[in-house]
Amino acid sequence: MNTLSAERSPRYRCNAFTLMAAGEFPAPDDWEKCVPLNLVDTLTGLPPLQATEVRLGWSEDYLHIRYVCQDPYVVSDFTERDQPLYEQDVVEVFIDEEGDGRKYMELEVSPHNVVFDAFIHNDDGAGLNLKADVTWQMNGLRTKVESDDQGNRVYFIHIPSCNFKSPLTSGLCWKVNMYRIDENEQGEREYQAWQPTGAINFHIPAKFGLFQLV
Repeated sequence: MNTLSAERSPRYRCNAFTLMAAGEFPAPDDWEKCVPLNLVDTLTGLPPLQATEVRLGWSEDYLHIRYVCQDPYVVSDFTERDQPLYEQDVVEVFIDEEGDGRKYMELEVSPHNVVFDAFIHNDDGAGLNLKADVTWQMNGLRTKVESDDQGNRVYFIHIPSCNFKSPLTSGLCWKVNMYRIDENEQGEREYQAWQPTGAINFHIPAKFGLFQLV
């Protein structure tokens, strides 16, 4: 078990989907059992103009993530995997299994369900000496983007457990952050985060939050 669990109380307790059969994905009602996170402006920590709710849960086979985004105006031209999705509208999750800020997964999904995944080497922990290995890909990743009856854009991300160093089990702890970039009709970009970084820079792992499977 990752020793991060002993450092401090976890900031997010990720509930298990205990009644799903092997390989199944959560039903709409299942997500209501997950603790919601509301992203904030990554620079100021204030509520964003376009709300973003994230819920996470897990099963033996997958880490499950759902973003619900207010998004009346979409900027998304990319069509191929590992194009620079971060230059337009996107949701992102960073997962640091070891917790030292030096190596972590970066996963992005565009409004049109295009994926960017890379393994990040952040040698100084401040994003100043950053290398992204885009040849690395998540095995068996499943994603979907759809609109709900309130006009929100909803992202579903299912990361198979085989992509992690340890089996998904209660008590496992990581350092994690969730992000969103959204551009409005005037070309102004809003940068959102679960744990604000204090800068227009998501690659500050010292600001990642503690995340524990329960």
